[in-house]
Amino acid sequence: MSLENKQSPPIFRRINYIIMIVGILFLVVGYILLSGGAAEDPNHFNPEIFNTRRIVVAPIVMLIGLILGIVAIMYRPKIKSDNPTEE
Repeated sequence: MSLENKQSPPIFRRINYIIMIVGILFLVVGYILLSGGAAEDPNHFNPEIFNTRRIVVAPIVMLIGLILGIVAIMYRPKIKSDNPTEE
């Protein structure tokens, strides 16, 4: 009884890691856009916390980052077969 040493292909390929890194960069940029707007004096209200960058742009950028992370995990590139009869 012989056990053949078959190597299975890796789960993630290079493109998966590239997509994941781009998604992480989108998340980092989103958090940077979300930061700031604090008042220097706690007794005075600073309306700067409700600007468009923090309320609209940053969450959209972060959502794109999360979607790219999911795509990076789920994406499966087609593997080229050496056998032309298998397609």
